[in-house]
Amino acid sequence: MPEAENQNDASAPAGAGGDPPKTAKQLEKERLKAEKLAKLQAKLDKKAAAAPVAGDKKEKPEKRTKEVKEAAVYTAQTAPGEKKDLSGALPDAYSPRYVEAQWYSWWEKEGFFTPEYGRASIDAPNPNGKFVMIIPPPNVTGSLHLGHALTNSIEDAITRYHRMKGRTTLWVPGCDHAGIATQVVVEKLLWRDEKLSRHDLGREKFIERIWDWRREKGGRIYDQLRSLGSSYDWSRVAFTMDPKLCRAVTEAFVRLHEEGSIYRSSRLVNWSCTLRSAISDIEVDKVEIPGRTFLSIPGYEEKVEFGVLIKFAYKVEDSDEEIVVATTRIETMLGDTAVAVHPKDERYKHLHGKFVVHPFSTRRLPIVCDEFVEMEFGTGAVKITPAHDPNDYEVGKRCNLPFITIFNDDGFIIGDYGEFTGMKRFECRKKILEKLKSLNLYRETLNNPMVVPICSRSKDVVEPLIKPQWYVSCSDMAASATEAVRSGTLKIIPEHHTKTWYHWMDGIRDWCVSRQLWWGHRIPAYHVSFSDPTIQTGSNDDEQYWIVARTEEEALNKAAERFGVDASKILLKQDEDVLDTWFSSGIFPFSVFGWPDQTKDLETFYPTSLLETGHDILFFWVARMVFFGQKLLGKLPFKEVYLHPMVRDAHGRKMSKSLGNVIDPMDVICGITLEGLNAQLVGSNLDPREIEKAKAGQKQDYPQGIPECGSDALRFALCAYITQARDINLDINRVQGYRFFCNKLWNATKFALLYFTGSEKFDTELSASDAINQIDAWILSRLASAIETCNNGFESYDFAAATSACYAFWLYDLCDVYLECLKPIFQSGSEEQQTAARRTLYVCLDFGLRLLSPFMPFITEELYQRLPRANPAPSICVASYPSNVSWRSAKIESDVEFVQKAARIIRSARSDYNLPNKVKTEVYIVCTDEVPTEILKRYAGDLATISYCSKVVFDSPAPPGCTILTVTGQCEVHLLLKGLVEADKEIAKLQKKSDQLVQTVGKLTQAIQAADYATKVPAEVQEANETKLSESQAEIVRIAAAVETLKLM
Repeated sequence: MPEAENQNDASAPAGAGGDPPKTAKQLEKERLKAEKLAKLQAKLDKKAAAAPVAGDKKEKPEKRTKEVKEAAVYTAQTAPGEKKDLSGALPDAYSPRYVEAQWYSWWEKEGFFTPEYGRASIDAPNPNGKFVMIIPPPNVTGSLHLGHALTNSIEDAITRYHRMKGRTTLWVPGCDHAGIATQVVVEKLLWRDEKLSRHDLGREKFIERIWDWRREKGGRIYDQLRSLGSSYDWSRVAFTMDPKLCRAVTEAFVRLHEEGSIYRSSRLVNWSCTLRSAISDIEVDKVEIPGRTFLSIPGYEEKVEFGVLIKFAYKVEDSDEEIVVATTRIETMLGDTAVAVHPKDERYKHLHGKFVVHPFSTRRLPIVCDEFVEMEFGTGAVKITPAHDPNDYEVGKRCNLPFITIFNDDGFIIGDYGEFTGMKRFECRKKILEKLKSLNLYRETLNNPMVVPICSRSKDVVEPLIKPQWYVSCSDMAASATEAVRSGTLKIIPEHHTKTWYHWMDGIRDWCVSRQLWWGHRIPAYHVSFSDPTIQTGSNDDEQYWIVARTEEEALNKAAERFGVDASKILLKQDEDVLDTWFSSGIFPFSVFGWPDQTKDLETFYPTSLLETGHDILFFWVARMVFFGQKLLGKLPFKEVYLHPMVRDAHGRKMSKSLGNVIDPMDVICGITLEGLNAQLVGSNLDPREIEKAKAGQKQDYPQGIPECGSDALRFALCAYITQARDINLDINRVQGYRFFCNKLWNATKFALLYFTGSEKFDTELSASDAINQIDAWILSRLASAIETCNNGFESYDFAAATSACYAFWLYDLCDVYLECLKPIFQSGSEEQQTAARRTLYVCLDFGLRLLSPFMPFITEELYQRLPRANPAPSICVASYPSNVSWRSAKIESDVEFVQKAARIIRSARSDYNLPNKVKTEVYIVCTDEVPTEILKRYAGDLATISYCSKVVFDSPAPPGCTILTVTGQCEVHLLLKGLVEADKEIAKLQKKSDQLVQTVGKLTQAIQAADYATKVPAEVQEANETKLSESQAEIVRIAAAVETLKLM
């Protein structure tokens, strides 16, 4: 063992061939040396342990994660509403958590978002005009989703733009009581926590529970809107169940009824058996199935079959004949009251006026003629169930057929049907099929692609049922709404949505506004009966016995007058139903301002300027606001409607919890791990069987979770996506890209502020003649271009153009070019040059931040507050938005674009030769035209800076060892490479490229020489081939020259 050998060596006596004994001093010296070596080895071992294994690329993400964790956080003890403490230096790197802290509460407290700010009164004349908009009120039930984030990003950008343009600006916030959604949520909580139903509590106590829930949870969505930076006037916030809005709803209903626009009728409605309520068309999901499919339905243990067409026979009375009919809902045959055929169908003419026999009742079904029957489809005979099918309902009215309801509100069979009575509708479906088979009336089952109507709230299959309900007559209002768009009085943007508008209006049906719920605006209608039995009492369906009134007292007086009966003998019972949520939403544009009272707000702010929302509710909400605005106030509620696209995931799929691709905006703003996303699924109301599928979807799309991006990056990304398309495919990586843009913005401003070292303050008053440095004149021209594009973008709702202009100005003009070109000026320029550059730089920072502010309010406020401003606005959100200025110069921009082209070519060549930026090269300009020579001479210093060159030489021959780069046909750049590259390697690379080009030229030449080339190949392809051929041939020549150059090195 080594230790034993050392011991033996140490004790061996000195002798022949042995080392002389060491002195104490030598031994001490060796001990110290050994200690040093041990320490060094320990250091090396530690370093080796920390170093990444060769080829291991998994360390980089860990570094980034560490950086995020160490991001700056605002820690100053600032009370909410007080201005942010800016006494400290800017953090080294951009941190959304630091930047977005504290500002919103200060904006709100200062009243920047109110129309009163800076004005004597809201109706004081303003030469800049006014801008008014209402929020599409989100449901009180939940939290923001990406649709809300998109809506708020667009609307806040528009609002902030108009506020900065000096207009009297108001954006009204609010929330919708969301009748069905809210009641469902609270019912589920009540059952989960107390095992009680709403019926156990009773109506009043249940509504109290909803108010308790709303007080506890209702503020969450407002906090999220604040987190997004949405600049609402919170002093005017409106909830659709607030007393002021409830009064407006009652008044609207009464007025519309008094003039005949609201009436009561028994008709088919969309009925949810689970909710025991009618639902609106927008709450019905049309689920397409390709054929035989089994679906999970609430209340059924086994899945239910859909997507099949069942054929069965009805026997003709007193005959051996039969008529075969087909249906996708075999259970509804219990409610059949006729069989319809086309009057011209020769097959059935001999049966006109005869009857078929119902197998499960004593009912005789007449064979009726109706032209709606398609002779060529199926057997040409159709079973008619007027009480449970929209088409059959119309046939029933035309042919005066009985309307027999076979389902109760819960979906159970009612009526005298023997063994089927009391069954659930889909259990009855199976039993009827078995019975038809036993009676030899079943014929066949066919695969049948179809659409199944599903209640979006309960996931139950919607059942058409006849119910006595209140309806709004829409035909006259639709005609007025159509004319408003046709005449241009109401403008819909993008314009292609007008086709949808006309389509809906032309096919308008009266609107059922009754909902069998407890939460909502109770219908102000009272059924009249009498305590005196000698006075005739009407049925519940008889509209004559219904009184619509603002109060019960008013209803009593109206009833006494209508029936000529003493009020003491009248009994009133208010309708149990509530109004469709869309009714209160329809009057939102004026109820929020105090209507029906003639308030100062109503006089000043109605009609509003713009309605911005998603195109999916063009009819369900936008049209109804137009209806009620014109009907009740005689004015359109807004002048323009801007409809934004729908948000889908990066793969173009609809956002769905079951797919795991639903994104909470707060997760994008704050960041979340994959485990955190999974945990949200577990806590959701998703079917447990779908949770694993959703988790897999999350793992595929967000393997590392969602990084913290901040509100500014999310808002900017969503606005940048806006085009004329109907959908947005949102990729989180793009949002993260704009978070990196925020970092670039942060670093650029932080660096630029280093040039403002004194106490001097600056303003934005600057003329083009003040630009002593040529690059100053260029950046001012580029800034003027961005200002023009942004203003035009906002005025035409082209948000993609506006965001692109801001992005390009900051990234490509200011950072990539201007700040680089300023370095030599501030290093060695004259005092006059530096002063001019400083003034120009200030204007770029100030105006550049203001251009961005509507999209990115937080970071722009943070940086704007740190600028050395001479005449500062208290906040960037009330600073003036840059207007079109006179700095634009097409000549200067064209010249610098040419210089940038030369620089790009030089940088590309440097990259090809693997030259790092710190290695400076020399370039020699060789031009046969004076124009490019003069341009490059004028900007020689800037060209050297942005192409990493030590000098730019004109009028001197290039030395040996240069590569020749072509800028144009008249201008070449000779880049000196001698001593900087390995010639043999570069020659090999160029030769390989040349060989590829020779092959390209050969293929193109062969194709062009083909006999039918001129006739068969499209002109644009021929042109492209000619261009590619000439460019390739020219490139071969240049490469040959470059190779010869390299051979000389």
